[in-house]
Amino acid sequence: MSDAITLTCKWGRTPIPASSTSQAGYLLVEAIASSALAPSLPLNVCFVLDRSGSMQGAKLDNLKAATRQVIERLQPNDIAAIVIFDDNVQTLVPATPVGDRSQFIAAVNAISEAGGTAMSLGMQAGQVELQKHLGPDRLSRMVLLTDGQTWGDEPLCRDLARTLGQSGVRIAAFGLGTEWNEQLLDDIAAASNGYADYIASPAQIGDFFQKVIQDDRATVATNTRLLLRFIRDATPRTVYRVKPIIENLGYQPTGETAVAVRLGDLVGGQPVAVLIDLVLPPRAKGRFRIAQAELHTTPVQQTGEVVIKQDILLDVADQVGPESYVPEVMNLVERVTAFKLQTKALQEAATGNVTGATQKLRAAATRLLDLGELELAEKAQQQATALEQGQQLSPEAQKELRYATRRLTQRLEEQ
Repeated sequence: MSDAITLTCKWGRTPIPASSTSQAGYLLVEAIASSALAPSLPLNVCFVLDRSGSMQGAKLDNLKAATRQVIERLQPNDIAAIVIFDDNVQTLVPATPVGDRSQFIAAVNAISEAGGTAMSLGMQAGQVELQKHLGPDRLSRMVLLTDGQTWGDEPLCRDLARTLGQSGVRIAAFGLGTEWNEQLLDDIAAASNGYADYIASPAQIGDFFQKVIQDDRATVATNTRLLLRFIRDATPRTVYRVKPIIENLGYQPTGETAVAVRLGDLVGGQPVAVLIDLVLPPRAKGRFRIAQAELHTTPVQQTGEVVIKQDILLDVADQVGPESYVPEVMNLVERVTAFKLQTKALQEAATGNVTGATQKLRAAATRLLDLGELELAEKAQQQATALEQGQQLSPEAQKELRYATRRLTQRLEEQ
């Protein structure tokens, strides 16, 4: 079974120059599972949808169309539920096998806009429906969409996401338009080991919903974790997920020389990768074992974990030229750097540090330009200019920069 899951480790530079002092290094660890690893599990999915007054018009029309399309593509043995919320909540369709789609379609067609936004009510009702069919024989997912701010219940939303994550439910949290709280949706996604994303146009809702179901259908392993055991004096500084999206994972120390990170689910044929920035100890010429990587994952249709181990070796040479840099890894380093710069720029802008935000936005624009990301580079430059002129960052630009730079490695795969 482990033969169908590949674990590879690559240095950003190989060999590295011999040195009598510590030096920085980048390590890419990538796991990919074969799409033929196992048959997919049936789904247990609940759509938790905002139908508040601000959803009227094209937003609601496209939301209904996207939900109908997803329902049509679910399998008869999948379980689905539909919950709508404003400042109240209604379970339109309780958790039901998708054999007869007519009740789902009729319920979706009847949705109309009303009221304010109380997202926790929708999440609570969705939790009730998902709990009816939790178990290792299904993949459980909440698809959450909102276009506005939820008031007074953000801590409860985070608590619900944490509880759902602990029970095995991943949340795909989508913000539509510009008026929603991106930090809240990011927190909800992180707490459930899911993901959050920005839907700029109502016409894009269907694409995002379809991607959720496609990935769930292609999931071949769950609860994937990476454990890295380093030798003494090899010290990790940061750990970033770089595939499928860029995300600062941080890391959980499990001892003086070991760290662990959660990678979530493995989708067949889609790599999951992390980039570790670490301090390497002094070394003379030779080949040295720096660490051991352990990938722990649970293939669907199987009880028990699969553990894959690989020694991470480092080559050191007296003479090292520029050709020792590995383009694939260093390109990812540049994309992570652009992501970090825009993240820090938005943080600086939020605290009123215009000078710091402007400098970082211009630095991010330079990186993006070098990477060929011309549209994003222009947006970063425009926002830097706006800040210098005393204007505020537009909500649209903030969200575009935040989420588009997060997807920079997806854009790399598409090129």
